[in-house]
Amino acid sequence: MTLYSQLADRLREHIKLGFFKSGDKLPSVRQLANEHGVSISTVQEAYRTLEMEQLVEARPKSGYFVPETSHVISMPKLSRPPQRPLDVSLWEDVLNMLLSREKEAFCQLQHAMPDMQSKTLKPLLKSLYELNKNRPHEGMVYGDVRGDYSLREQLTRLTAASGCILHPNDIVITSGCQEALSVCLKAVTKGGDIIAVESPGFYGAMQAIKAADLKALEIPTDPSNGMSIEALQLALDQWPIKAILVTPTVNNPLGYVMPEEKKKALYQLAQEYDIAIIEDDIYGDMVYEFPRPKSIKAYDEDGRVLLCSSFSKTLAPGFRVGWIAPGRYRNNVTHIKYVSSSMCPTLPQIAIANFIRQGGYDKHIRVMRKHYKEARDKMLNGIKTYFPSDTLVSYPEGGFVLWVELPERYDAVKLSEKAQEHGVHVAPGQLFSATGKYRNCLRLNYCDRTPEIRLEALKILGNILLNMNTLETKQQKKRA
Repeated sequence: MTLYSQLADRLREHIKLGFFKSGDKLPSVRQLANEHGVSISTVQEAYRTLEMEQLVEARPKSGYFVPETSHVISMPKLSRPPQRPLDVSLWEDVLNMLLSREKEAFCQLQHAMPDMQSKTLKPLLKSLYELNKNRPHEGMVYGDVRGDYSLREQLTRLTAASGCILHPNDIVITSGCQEALSVCLKAVTKGGDIIAVESPGFYGAMQAIKAADLKALEIPTDPSNGMSIEALQLALDQWPIKAILVTPTVNNPLGYVMPEEKKKALYQLAQEYDIAIIEDDIYGDMVYEFPRPKSIKAYDEDGRVLLCSSFSKTLAPGFRVGWIAPGRYRNNVTHIKYVSSSMCPTLPQIAIANFIRQGGYDKHIRVMRKHYKEARDKMLNGIKTYFPSDTLVSYPEGGFVLWVELPERYDAVKLSEKAQEHGVHVAPGQLFSATGKYRNCLRLNYCDRTPEIRLEALKILGNILLNMNTLETKQQKKRA
């Protein structure tokens, strides 16, 4: 057991035994480091572990406290997916969810859609308007297949925040992160190859694996720190895995940030087995804490990490501006990008480049981080209030989606169907697996509509769950 785990266990026990009560301030990081003879980073990691379990909360410039709450929702445990490569299925289910964008819906919690109502986006919209008005011809001709140079130049600045040192020519612009993932998979594999993925994992990545005629090997994943390195190594010893596809910084759907040491270990494992890492960093800039964590790409010594991202979650998905830093696979990625969709529309790229250069992007991110963190806490409180007491919930460290694990007696697909009758839409958990696992789970977006509407949507879901439980109890009595 690591030092930070030992320290976290001791603090956890003291909190549960009542040595520290609701609202109490906990010892400072420096005080605990001196008392236990450990480093500052060890104490910070211990507190981070307890924070994700909602046993402690960090208050800016004040330290760590025991939350003032009546009860705490537990996090899901390490996932246990099938330990063999499988064909990805469930495309029809994914398509049905993608098409369910009813304007009259009361609350749409199923899509990972950012809040696009912030005033901080106005300079970007103004820039796009002026470009369309004054320089329309630039959007009517073929551009650079790698993307607009001014945007690639600005992306080198943004990626520096995650520890990457890149040149504009190291980056290829794509039509969103979905195309980036698809291009990268094709660049490092051939039909029939095996890809190691997190479980649960993003359904878009799963469907990209399916489209490339690949097989997915789901690796056990911890909701607080990510893919199990031990399980991954066992899988690498057993199967001819060609690449690892991960979202280590603000994972979708779990919301965790993989610890720095674990990111290094994952990269070193890829080096040892000489395989590629496709790193989805689409939510990386949406980490609540500052500075944002390093990406796996920051440790890349030999170009085996293909870093993918886009502005779909930070700004708006309709711009369809994503990108890849493909390392040693740059030529192959550029060729596949060219034959699949050629160049991307130029004007949105120029507008976003201007937005970044003028400081608008950084300002927008600061505002949205605070907004999403507050929305997360309200969503968690709502789940505590209206969902069954034995519900398990992830504790996102960024972004705007979380993962709910209902007791096994509930069927999230049936819940979704019944909720739609009330205008509430959710994403059932089976979409986030290659084979339909996690049928008692769901992913919720916590930024659609207002906090009041979201709370009412949770109340509706809670009532449906209560009715489902009552019906099941009656049926059991009848069978008895």
